[in-house]
This record gives sequence, C-alpha cells and structure tokens, in this order.
Amino acid sequence: MTIKAILFDYMGTCLDWHSSVVSTLPPSMPPEQASQLALQWRQQYFDLNQARVSRNLPVEPFDDTLAKALDIVLSDQFKNLERHFDGNAKKRAIRAFHNEKAWPDVKPAIEALRERGGYEIFVHANGTTRLQLDITKSSGLAFDMLFSSELLGSIIPAPEGFLKVLKLIGAEPQEVVKVAAHAYDLRGAKRVGMKTVYVRRWTDDIEEDMEALKGEFNVFLEDMRDLEDVIKKLEGA
Repeated sequence: MTIKAILFDYMGTCLDWHSSVVSTLPPSMPPEQASQLALQWRQQYFDLNQARVSRNLPVEPFDDTLAKALDIVLSDQFKNLERHFDGNAKKRAIRAFHNEKAWPDVKPAIEALRERGGYEIFVHANGTTRLQLDITKSSGLAFDMLFSSELLGSIIPAPEGFLKVLKLIGAEPQEVVKVAAHAYDLRGAKRVGMKTVYVRRWTDDIEEDMEALKGEFNVFLEDMRDLEDVIKKLEGA
C-alpha cells in the first residue's frame, strides 16, 4: 500500500517546548526546580486533556487548560515555588508555549520526506489554530496543512479527529503514518488503522515505560534522522 501522507504531532515531537518555557520562568527559581516544574506542568496538561476525552467534554482553549494545569502543579507538587508566580509570571510562562524552536533533526527530516519522498506533510495535534500558527512562525517549519483539535472539534486520542483528517485529505488509514513523541497520540492513530512511528523525546511521556513502547508501535526511534528510511520501509512492508 502506498503511503500518501505523514501526520506529525507538533509540540514535543517537532518542537523543544521545554527550553522556551524554562527560559521565561521566574529567574529566582533554582534551574533544576524550574525544569521539573515545566515537565510536571506539561504532564498535567496531558492529564487534563485525557480527562476531557474520557468525559466526552468539548475542546477547551489551549491556554485555558495550561493555566489550570499550572495552578494544579503549583498548589500540589510545587507549593514551595508558588511565591515566584504572580499573574504576570504565569502569563509569560503560558505565552512561552507560543514561541518554540524546532528540534535540530526535524527540519531536515520533513524536507527529505517532502522533496525526495513526495509525501504530503501535515500537523495533527491538540491545541488551537492560533497556537499552531504562532509556533510555525517561531520554528520555521513548513507543512501542507495544520489540523488543530480546535479546528477538528475533537481532542486526540479520540477517533473522530483522526477520521476527519483522513476524510479531509482523501486518504485511507493504511496510507497515512502518524509520527509522535506521545504514546496516547499513536494509540489513537493505531486504533483507526494508521501506521505509527514513535520518536523519543526526553521532555515528553515522562510517565511511560520506554522499553514497553518499543514493541507497541510499528517503529520506535530515538530521533528523526532515519525517518525517511523508516517511512520507505513501512511503505514496502
């Protein structure tokens, strides 16, 4: 079966959100604690999204969910850091998610897939369209289309969003590869019949067992340097 399209998760998979966020946290915070806060904040964001999916709740604006997640981790795991955050500090930290750089291996991988492989390249990720437009500018990455959960009206990993993307791009599930650094993302893609490539990023899936994930998806990669070859092998499988 010919592969027509690659769907990329965006933040974490393609973008180094951690560096952007930590750089805007209050400088009075110890660096190690700032890093841990950022990681747990991101994880709490995932947890809140998953809760919305399980309760069949509608998509919520990305910044609103981030604000809730930050309040939760500050009041729970990082009470000692609450004093560093006034309203402006919280706003700066949330805004940092709109200004992210790409991981070094991403742009060459995407360009190879498009120019040599001839594949259509899309983003399919949770968040708002405004967020995706902002980080496309800051990262310098180019895609054929940005599919946000806001635009689709469905939070990943719910199947409705995946199915809507397939309909919009005119592809069958087996003609599409989902690339992500999030197991929940790929589990959703797998359930609708897409091929799956997991890319390990130290900033994401901090609660997943990496050894177990190596056998769960079609391919497990430590970075995107071999992504073009992997896609070709999946196409020939």
